Amino acid sequence: MTARGLRWWSNGIRFECQESARCCVSRGEYGYVYLTLEDRRRLASHFGVPTREFTRRWCAKTDGLFHLLDAPGRGECIFLEGTRCGVYEGRPTQCRTWPFWPDMMSAKAWSKEVLGFCPGVGKGRLYTEREIESLLTIQRRATLKLW
Repeated sequence: MTARGLRWWSNGIRFECQESARCCVSRGEYGYVYLTLEDRRRLASHFGVPTREFTRRWCAKTDGLFHLLDAPGRGECIFLEGTRCGVYEGRPTQCRTWPFWPDMMSAKAWSKEVLGFCPGVGKGRLYTEREIESLLTIQRRATLKLW
């Protein structure tokens, strides 16, 4: 919050995916797409397979947390098809809420980690403060479910 009690995004943020696939490639500490049980179920349904089979084929577990495998030798999402998401309708919560992640919403983090990285910022429709808060809540809840 600012000194006036308003968040820096209180007037909303324009965002529209530009299909650059930059967010689908591992970088630094943002190396995994973590999956809740709901995410694994949604993706399993997308493929028409049982959750156990989806998990066995396309997931790994690190430090007790499930995440998608990377495409071998490429450090990118296994479901990336060119610059498009091959599982868009079934994509994980972490992907559904980008770039509105709690750890990205300080002005400093947004400027450093999102603004210069994601070409979709500043384009497309305006996400209202309320919509952003909703996405942040969804991501926070998903993060809690990982543990």
